[in-house]
Amino acid sequence: MTELQTATDFRGLNEECGLFGVWGLPEAAQTTFYGMHALQHRGQEGAGIVSNDNGRLWQHRGLGLLSDVFRNPEKIASLKGNSAIGHVRYATAGTHGIENIQPYLVHFNDYQIALAHNGNITNALTLRKQLEDTGSIFQSSSDSEILLHLIRRSHQNSMKEKIAESLRQLHGGFAFLLLTPDALFAALDPHGFRPFCIGKLPGGQYVVASETAALNMTDAEFVRDVQPGELIAINDQGMQIDHYTDNVTLNIDAMEYIYFARPDSTIYGVNVHIARKHMGRCLAREQPVSGADIVVGVPNSSLSAAQGYAEEAGLPNEMGLVKNQYIARTFIQPNQDKRERAVRMKLSAIKEVVNGKSIVLVDDSIVRGTTSMYIIRMLKDAGAKEVHVRIASPAFKYPSFYGVDMQTTNELMAANHSLEEMTEMIQADSLAFLSVQGLVDSINLKTPYNGNGLTTAYFDGHYPSPIYDYQSSLQDKVDAGLVNFDPEPIAVMPEIFSVRKGI
Repeated sequence: MTELQTATDFRGLNEECGLFGVWGLPEAAQTTFYGMHALQHRGQEGAGIVSNDNGRLWQHRGLGLLSDVFRNPEKIASLKGNSAIGHVRYATAGTHGIENIQPYLVHFNDYQIALAHNGNITNALTLRKQLEDTGSIFQSSSDSEILLHLIRRSHQNSMKEKIAESLRQLHGGFAFLLLTPDALFAALDPHGFRPFCIGKLPGGQYVVASETAALNMTDAEFVRDVQPGELIAINDQGMQIDHYTDNVTLNIDAMEYIYFARPDSTIYGVNVHIARKHMGRCLAREQPVSGADIVVGVPNSSLSAAQGYAEEAGLPNEMGLVKNQYIARTFIQPNQDKRERAVRMKLSAIKEVVNGKSIVLVDDSIVRGTTSMYIIRMLKDAGAKEVHVRIASPAFKYPSFYGVDMQTTNELMAANHSLEEMTEMIQADSLAFLSVQGLVDSINLKTPYNGNGLTTAYFDGHYPSPIYDYQSSLQDKVDAGLVNFDPEPIAVMPEIFSVRKGI
């Protein structure tokens, strides 16, 4: 979910969040807490849980880490009921108040409904203006709230039909969890930008989560990935799998494999650790370093790629950097000052390992370049003779509009500087990136849909859908022929819902 900006302000446009939900399980809020704990890496600024106690929904949410929000055990104990949804949030620029912490819970005169969202709705500014112009009053600055207003305005008969009609008005990237007194609903956008999966607990109850790592945490067995355009209802009768549109593609965000997802998660059949290891192997073949002594991975998301690079290059894979595990991830810090402070706090070099060595430093990405500069300086201060930087992803040149915090093109180092300039700026002895084709081949996603199943727009400028309200931010790149967009599949209601009960 993303906080709405003005049409010309694109700072802090996108973000990552984590979702977890369960139906039909005693002490559901406690299990939701465990599932969200496995997703804490997806959002560290706020968390919340809504539970369903015999048709009555209860909420607790707050700012901070999950452990901060639910530090008092009574907070979990108060969320009674056998169903719940949870959300961990990462906020970008804009307001950071409690009003934007999810899940949202709204009380209508005839029912309650709670919502949790991961992604970014690219036509949110237009929809919000239309809703406000016709009387809607918003309680937050988030795009996520729009779906609640659309659902309430729908004249369809059933809740499933109301949700389906509302989803067809949205564009962009979204994974939604909705909790009502009668059911748990899960929905994924028609492009499948965000990861979303379903598992089953030993007692037969279904859980829904952003990553399979959360299934493992709760002892749930993986059942299936939520597919693009699906609307899934889970209730006392089991699970029903419907489609709110049948015009779909698969464009899972490549950044999930590169950086965001946990290495023990599997997305559409591809394990994240194995994909990253393949990226490292391919990088070693494409961008070797002559005369290198050791390979050092930047902890933690680059360790898998470093292992692959070292094995392919026949070099020792050494622990040259140590991470303080109690420091948050710098890439998703909300501003540059906090990112720089976090780099200095979270990493230290092992002098006895790097002193006098020519190092291949493997990292997963370079976005703004600040982190890389500090790490290289740290290694050279510890005595490293040379630091050759190898990035296990292509160069970031274009921002994301589907739910990842890439900010603006102006802040992307590779969008504004040549390779030689970047090398000098980060003070490396050399710098090279994985190719786009190397990334695609390394992930090797098997999909029944057209294409390779990935969104690589940040690297090659090819967006799998229009970006609607944010089109003006890239118009100069479009005019220069650097950026293009696939047309949006027309969202239609299937003539007949293909319903599958249970799995």
